[in-house]
Formats: sequence, structure tokens, C-alpha cells
Amino acid sequence: MVLPESNTKLQLGQLLVQQGAVTEEQLEHALAHQKQIGNALLLGEVLQKLNICSEEQIMTALASAYEVPFARISPKVADPKVIDALPREFLEKHAVLPLFKVRNRLTLAVNEPANVFLLEEVGRLTGCEILVVCATAKDIKATLETHLPSANVFVIDDIFNDGDAGQLSLVEEKVEDITDLESAAEGSPVIKLVNYLIFHAVQEGASDIHIEPDENALRVRYRVDGSLYEKLRPPFKMLPALSSRIKIMAGLDISERRLPQDGGIHVLMDGRPIDLRVSTIAGPHGEKVVIRIIDNRNVLVNLEKLGFAYEMLKDWRKVISAPNGVVLVTGPTGSGKSTTLYGVLRELNTDDVNICTVEDPVEFNLPWVNQFQVSEKVGFTFAGALRSLLRQDPDIIMVGEIRDQETGRIAVQAALTGHLVLSTLHTNDAPGAVTRLVNVGVESYLIAASLQGVLAQRLVRKICTHCKEPYEPPVSVRRAVERVAGEVETFYHGAGCAKCRNSGYSGRIGIYELLIPDDAMRDKITASPNINELRAMAAEAGMVTLREDGMGKVKAGITTVEEIFRATAG
Repeated sequence: MVLPESNTKLQLGQLLVQQGAVTEEQLEHALAHQKQIGNALLLGEVLQKLNICSEEQIMTALASAYEVPFARISPKVADPKVIDALPREFLEKHAVLPLFKVRNRLTLAVNEPANVFLLEEVGRLTGCEILVVCATAKDIKATLETHLPSANVFVIDDIFNDGDAGQLSLVEEKVEDITDLESAAEGSPVIKLVNYLIFHAVQEGASDIHIEPDENALRVRYRVDGSLYEKLRPPFKMLPALSSRIKIMAGLDISERRLPQDGGIHVLMDGRPIDLRVSTIAGPHGEKVVIRIIDNRNVLVNLEKLGFAYEMLKDWRKVISAPNGVVLVTGPTGSGKSTTLYGVLRELNTDDVNICTVEDPVEFNLPWVNQFQVSEKVGFTFAGALRSLLRQDPDIIMVGEIRDQETGRIAVQAALTGHLVLSTLHTNDAPGAVTRLVNVGVESYLIAASLQGVLAQRLVRKICTHCKEPYEPPVSVRRAVERVAGEVETFYHGAGCAKCRNSGYSGRIGIYELLIPDDAMRDKITASPNINELRAMAAEAGMVTLREDGMGKVKAGITTVEEIFRATAG
């Protein structure tokens, strides 16, 4: 905080006294303390340190001294498009915040109203006339952190109602020229439709938005709790403008409509950043667009909330607390592997460890975790990134997926040299991870020496709490459940209601299978692992299978038998 050069202390102090923020005695005390520490701190900093007055009171006084407004700012006040007028590094270094722009006048929130050189630099960089408002450093920092998950941010604030869909018919002309296409994509109905789709998808907890063209027809579907359902059917003629609008937001090439493209969008809802992954691919009737929604509320979850049984969670925590070794999470795509690994990293992330990750892509930014995204285009592969990370003195390494022999071998060698390595594999169950590593090309004796544990998982839908009701299943179903979980007093299912779109389900929970190799299993892995022998040994050692864990959740009234059979079939 820079104060006026001439008679600064007296001026600020008198202003604070006049405003009733401090008394004469408190001011004298602060000035004496400042003198005692050799003027190492400015008067405002001393007053805050001694808890005599707040930063807001000091900034109000400074704003009065410099005859500029004082403003309490929040993420909703600042326009994200205007924030992009200055480089991110500049904003964070100088704690300034562009709020909004009218013609050539840029309103700028600052914490240093006397720093004329800084204001001149902002004017030079933006080419605008600068209007200054004072704000606290805390408010500026909080707003910047909200608005800068990336340089490209959109605010979802222009939503139209369901009954307003008639506006969509405004886009009637088939547009082929790229200039016309871009103009149509920036039209109000198209923007409103895209905003509507994203807004309601996040509200409904969807993980994906599918925009699918057919012959003279277009439909939009959401994936909620793992199942797709149709949301609406816009006019087919909107497809080119609709896909172009999404491409513009994701920074993709709107002129390229033959080759697949991938990009990202960062949006804000209620001041909360949400990442969107965009994928486009050309089909016979036009481009299909899929938007994956990554909401930090769903990604950053404590391990306790994922659905682990009490004893299994205790065993899992023992596995991940090992000082070294390989820990694997397995399951098909969409089974929640990334969420589990983020929960592990969140738990292990302390001040005394160095955690590094290699991901494709980075799903969510974890505070104080060093995350790196692979890029096949520039040759930054999993194996290459992992090799480089080993020179960064890591304690814990997370590799997004072991896909090939080179990555697998480096991961195992890293584990054997004192690192804890976390990664994922696509296998049907936990014992299958061992044979999968062998098939990839990792020597069996290295697997035996390094493997700490394998967690297999699936996601199953939970019974909707709004329409949950008891029912009596067929005798064969009751017997199948009780054979695994013991006697069940009451079976439950969802009758279907408006809250769950008449599906009977709302939300998802994990079912798990944890394999912790003992000495006998390590010997078997070294000798020549056979998947059936490994499964038999794991069962003898007391491993709870996916189906057994799922049946326990059926007994507890969390999910249904049908869900467990579906998730564990085969």
C-alpha cells in the first residue's frame, strides 16, 4: 500500500481520527510502535498489525484523501472479458482489477491509489483512460482467484426460460460462409441456447452434454448419474451456429468441420469456476459435440464421502500411507477413478511432501500440487513427463494412466527407489491389474516387489430419497442378496418422482474391491501370475469383492439389486 509522500503519516492518521476509525491515543500508540521498529512498516500496516483498525477503514480514508471512490468488490461486480485486458501475471503482481469498460474508459480497482506510475502503465497496456476506485487487497485477490482459473472465462448469466424456446426459430438461413457462420454464432438466440444448456446441465448434476445431429433432426441429451436422457430438440438448422458458438468459446477453429477438435471452456456460475471439456467430430449429418462438465464440488471430495465401508477405508488409508510402492485404481471409463485419486492426493497433501502429477488432461487444479498435462503433439508423453518428474525430487507421483511398457517400467522403478506412485488401469477387477501390467510389458518380479495395493471400483446409482419405498423382491433375488450380505429385513427401491425424472435414482456412490498382496501372493506373482489363481488367493485372504460390497449397500438401503448386477456383470 503506497501512501501520499508529503506528511503521509499525519494525513492518514488525521483522516482515520476524523472518521472515528481510531482515537488520538490509538494513533499515538501506532506511531510510537512504527518508530520503535525503525519505520519498517507503513502506518496503515502498523494499524492493521495492532488490530486497531481494518484494511477497509484504511482504504476508505485513503480514497477520501485522493478523492476517489471506495468500493467493496466481489466476483459478480467484475466483467471477466474486461479482466482479460491485462496479463494475468500483471494483475497478480500489482493487485489491480479491471472492473468494466465503457467506450475508452476503463474502471480499475487498485490498492495503491498513489502509485501514478502503475496507473500510467495500465493506461499504456490497455490504451484506455483509467478511472480509479479504491478496494482492499483482500477483495481484489479473492475476485482475481475466482475469475482467473484460466485466461478464457465466460459468465453464464444470460439464461432464457423454457417457454422462450420460440426465439430459436430466428436462425433459419443455412450459413456456409465462415463470416456469416461466426456472426450467427454470436447472435443472441444462439448464445442464450448455449448458456441455457450449460446452466441447466450443471444445475441437474450432469457429467456430459451431447449435441447430436440426425437426418433433419437435432437433439440434446444430458448424462446424469451415468445415464443419458433427452433434454430438448432445437431446430436442426441451428446446428452450424450452435457448434460454432461452442467452438468460439473453446478457442477452436470454426472453419474446420471435417477433423475432430478438442478444447476447453471455463465458465462461472454463482461466482464458482467450472471447467468444460469440448470434443467435436464430424458425422454424416453434421458435427456431433460433446461437452464434459468438471465441477469442483464433485471432484474435490473427502474419502469418507465416496462410499467406502468402514474397514475397507481403514485398509485403503494404510495402503496410501506407505512411504513407497505402486498403488493402482482400476475400473472402466466413468467409474470415478480420478475422483478417488484426487481424494487421496487431497488427504496426502501436507507441507512436508512434494506431490507431482502427470495427467491427460488435468481435471482440476489442486492447491499446492504440481500438476502437468501431457501433450502428444510436442512429445510430452506420460513416460517422458514421468522421467522428468523424477528429477524434481518428488515424494508422491500420480500418473494419470499406465498405458504402455515404458510408462509402466518407469513407474515401478520410481516406486522401488523410494517414491509412492499412484496410477490407474482399465481392468474389470483388482487381481486383473497384475496380469494387465504383465501384458503391458512390466516384469512380474518387479510388480511383486513394488505393488502396495489395487483398488477396483464402480459407480452405482443411489435410490432417490424423495420416492424411496420398501418392496418385496422375487424370492430368487432375496436369496442372491442374503447369500452374500446375510439376512435383509427390508428391501427398498425408488417409485419414481419429478425429482429423479421418474427414474427412482438420484446421485451415485462407489462400490469397491481392495487387493493388498501378502507374501504368498507376491511369490505367485513372481512365479507366473494366473488371473484365476490370483482371484482364488485374494478370496482366501478375505478380499471383499465388488459384488459383495455392493450387496452390503443393498442391505443398507442405499441402492438396488438391479444396480449391483448391472455394475458387476461379467
